[in-house]
Parts: sequence; C-alpha cells; structure tokens
Amino acid sequence: MNRAPSLSPRGDPTSPEPTATPTPTPGALRSWILSFCIIRFDLERGQVVEECYPPDSLTPDHQLVVAFSSFPDSMSRHHPRHGSSIHDSIFSFRFPSADIRDGFVYGYVFNRQRQDDRLPRGGEQKSVVILSNSPYTSVFRPLLQILGPLCFDIGRTALELVASHVAAWPSPSPGNAIDLPIGGAALRAHLPPAPEDLAPAQFPPPNASVAFGLFHEADIFASFRGILLHLWTLWELMILGEPLLVIAPTPTQCSEAVAALVSLLAPLMCSVDFRPYFTIHDPDFARLNSLPEDDRFPPMVLGVTNLFFLKALRSIPHVISVGSPIPNATGVHPASPRPASAGQISRPTRQLLLDRLSPSSFFNSVKMRREGPLTLMTKHREAIWSSYSPTTKPDTAILNRLVDSGVSQRIDESMSVVNNEILRRHFLELTTNFLAPFGPYLRAITPSETSSPFGSPPALPPFKADEFLSSLAARGPGKFLSKRTRSNWLDLYRRFLEGKNFMPWFQKRRAAAEQEQQRLWRQARMSTDIQKLIAKMSELEIVDCFNAIEQHLLVEIQSGSTSIDSSAACSKLKANLRAVFKLLPKDLQELLLANPKRAGLLHNSSESPKLPGHPSIRVHFQPKV
Repeated sequence: MNRAPSLSPRGDPTSPEPTATPTPTPGALRSWILSFCIIRFDLERGQVVEECYPPDSLTPDHQLVVAFSSFPDSMSRHHPRHGSSIHDSIFSFRFPSADIRDGFVYGYVFNRQRQDDRLPRGGEQKSVVILSNSPYTSVFRPLLQILGPLCFDIGRTALELVASHVAAWPSPSPGNAIDLPIGGAALRAHLPPAPEDLAPAQFPPPNASVAFGLFHEADIFASFRGILLHLWTLWELMILGEPLLVIAPTPTQCSEAVAALVSLLAPLMCSVDFRPYFTIHDPDFARLNSLPEDDRFPPMVLGVTNLFFLKALRSIPHVISVGSPIPNATGVHPASPRPASAGQISRPTRQLLLDRLSPSSFFNSVKMRREGPLTLMTKHREAIWSSYSPTTKPDTAILNRLVDSGVSQRIDESMSVVNNEILRRHFLELTTNFLAPFGPYLRAITPSETSSPFGSPPALPPFKADEFLSSLAARGPGKFLSKRTRSNWLDLYRRFLEGKNFMPWFQKRRAAAEQEQQRLWRQARMSTDIQKLIAKMSELEIVDCFNAIEQHLLVEIQSGSTSIDSSAACSKLKANLRAVFKLLPKDLQELLLANPKRAGLLHNSSESPKLPGHPSIRVHFQPKV
C-alpha cells in the first residue's frame, strides 16, 4: 500500500449522517489483536500507559513489560539533533505469557520522539503499541503506519476506530494470502503457516511472496549487509539453537535483525526463545544476569541496544553487532541499506575476499578478537564474536549474484530487495536440503493395490538417533550439501539432534505425517470397489474385513460431523458393510444381528426387523445416519 487510507467509522456508507464508532466484538478483535496501547514517557513518573483498548485487556504485570519495551533505552545519541525535529520508528518485541496458547505475546511499536528545545529536557516521547498472540508482522507493521500518526492526531478515538475495522476482518488463515480492508484501502498480506502446519518447502518456491516460516518479510540483506560472509555461520548457530546476543544502535535495527535470523530457518520452526527487543527492565533480565559463571547460557536470541548487556551477560557465547549508527530519514523502514563504502560486503566476492585478506583487515580482525565485543563500547562496528567453527562454507556463487548498490537511495533500496530475495531463496534451499534425510521418517505410507485399505495403517518407521546418524554417515549428506560443507558435516547433524529445535519440529512433522496417512487411507476406503476386494478373500479374511469396516463406520458416526463428506463416508461404509455381511455364514449373520446397534448399521429401513429363526425377538436400531 503506497498511501495511508482514509478511515471512517464502520457503518452504512450511504448514510448522510456520520455514525458512531461501533463497539468491536471482543472475540472477533482478539482473533487478531489482544490490545491497543498508547504509552507516554512522563518526566516524573517514567513510562505511563495512557490508553489501553479494550479496557482491562492487560494485567498490571503485562502493562509494566509493555511500557518498558515500547521505548528506546534513551533518546538515542545516534539521532540527528536539530532545534525542533520528529523521529518516528517502528520495531517489535516479544515476551512470555501463561495466558496465551503459544506462550508468547508479540508487540509492535510506533515510537515518536519529538525533539524541541522549548520542552522540558528538550523533547518528549510517546509510543503506540499493537499486542497480538500471532507473529503477523506483514499485517501489523503497515497497520501501525496508519494507526501511529492517527493516534497523535485524534488520540484514543483512533484506537476505537481501527479496532472497529479489525474486528470486521475475516478470521486469520495461516499460510495463506489475505486481504484486510482498512478504511478506503486494504492490507494484503501472506500469513506465516501455523507451527503444526509447517511442511517441507517446495523448491524453488512457486511464489516469492509465499511464507514458509516466521518473518518471511524480514530483510536479511539489509540486516547483515556488513557481515554477509558470516551468514552461513549464523544459520548454523540458529539451526543448533545456540544463545545469541544481537546488538544494534536502534530498536528498529535489532528487532529486524532478530526477525531475519529466525527467518533463516524456514521451513524449520524456531523453538528457541527469541526476543527482538530486550531491555534491562524485562523480568527475565534479573535471572539471566544472576546465572553462575559455570552455567550454560539458556538457548535464547536477544536483540538489544543497551551496551550494558555486554558486561551483564558475559557468559553468552555468541555476539553479533549489526546496523548503522545513522538511521534513514524517516526511521519507519527497517534498517534501510547504506551507500557502499570501502570494506563493506556489497562488492563482488573476489574483491571481498581480497579485502578480507589484506594486512590492515587482518590486524583489525586480530585486535577485535583480542578485545572482544567490549570494543563496541568505544565505536560501533558490524562484526561477530564467536568461537564456533562452522561446517557450512560461504556460497561464493550466491555472493557473486548480489547486485552492487547504487548511488541513489531509490536504486539502493531496489537492489536490496533483489539481494534479499536471492539470499532468502538460497537459505530456504539450504535448510530444505539439510532436513531432507529425515524424510523417510516423516512420509505417509499409502495402501498398496494388493492390500486392504480397511486394515490399520502401518506405523511410521521408528526414529533412533544412533541408527539415523550411522545410516547418514554411510550414504552422505546429498549432492547439494556435499558441495557446501566441510568434512565435519556429520557433527552438525549430531548437534542438531541434541539441540532445542529438532524434537519440537520432528514431533509436529511426525504428527502431520500420521494425520496425512489417516487421510490417505480413508480416501482409499472411499474409492475401493468392495466386490473386487472381497472376491479374492478367504472366509476368515471376510470376517476380519467386516469387523474392520464396522469399526471405521463407528468412528465416522462418533465423530459427530455433519459435513457432506462425513455423510458420504458413512453411506459408503454402510453399503460396504452390507455387501460383506451377505457373504458371511448364516449362523454368523444371526449372531451379529443379535446386537441391536449392529443391526441398525446393516439395515436401511427404520422398521425393526425380525432375527432369522427368532420370530419373537425384534431388533431395535438407530435410523440410518
């Protein structure tokens, strides 16, 4: 959307009189948004929640976390100082909540810092916040670009107005494109898939806009432009669920970098606790700050701007510094690309490698490694500090495809879009190939032409880590990974199996495969010609087939579904049951009909039939479903 749409209260568009803003239905609003907030920084009281809509939608504890997470640590020294200026920025944060299904709340912030020498302390700050239990950045960022400025114009009324539009949206459809009307326009977004719906990605992707994981819209190139050669190391650290500290000059840059790191894993789900913007006021900071020196830092990805974290969290093993201390003009777009300068990784790979091997670069690297990330206390620079030895080699073919930035900002941003798409497709392919060896354990088994679909589907192959690694060592990682990994590639898989990301992903994919297998076998039962099937069966097999069909029919009935598909399945199974029943011995038929419930399944008429040989006994059964 290129412009902010005009907003009006939802009502009859043909009515000549303006209508009052209707009160949104809480359930309809909550499917997208938990709460809207306006938070003001008060010189005497600190962060104050000025407005919260719907009222009482946040607990006092949550209000405190949201208030402190909605502001930069201070009026950033990196912002240009003028006699009077306004700086707007958008960023995100995340915090745990026991009240939410997935355990986390996502916050999206529109922060305005107004610098004015006539005001006390030379300025004021206020933030507009959207809270949701879903990571729908592609929806909430553009929505904030509408809501944020509107709140500064008309205050609380803007919250009620936007809420009335959001409450009228259709329910979220994870994994699909959706058009969301807002005012005179619409937000078009492609929602990320739900964790339980994550499936192996198609490659190449059928559509560049399709989301295969969280934060598909994050700009990988812009976030890590200065350390592109280390992207493959960062990918491995994320795959393994290693603790990372991401430092950037602004909340916008650090939250965008954390989102970009998470997006590198697609289509693998990220089970590590990630915080796009983390402050010293977060309730978890005290726990992390008091960890004993010998304790391993928990698997977390923390995005921070306060350099105090370098001293407070010394035990975190991997530190990444990203972003430029000079934000773009508006501050609304995430970490916009900077003009190319000497030593930056935006030139052809050959020159890049020459620069990296130059004497000055070598001595600078030695100095930075010796002094560690504390060098950031004196000067910000883009770098990574880690003792981890990566298995995956930087792909020079991909780096060579990246387009050099232009001299104008417009050309520079266009090239960033192209470069980001190149990198995203590459890491999607890399992750997909890395996960490919697990395919046999996650593949649904379809019934063969010679077997009966009325039997129980076979269990998926059991997974044992030692057997998997031995088999993988024997056959190799595959052609794609063989060209891009070093000789210790098997150790990467071993550490992945021990990490935090593997088991949650494997269990969800395993459950999805079992569900798909049930669907395929049910579909096969519906399309089976029962006469051809039972013609090849022995008498004992026919009895077993009758029992199996009866069980499947009872499952369909007990599901309570009234859909056309379920009704058709019941009709088909009843017809099959009667066809098999006719081939059973007479004495067995009499025995089966002695059960009223079974007799009801075998007859179409609501009249209670007499049992053969038992004229005084009538069978009472349920009408046909």
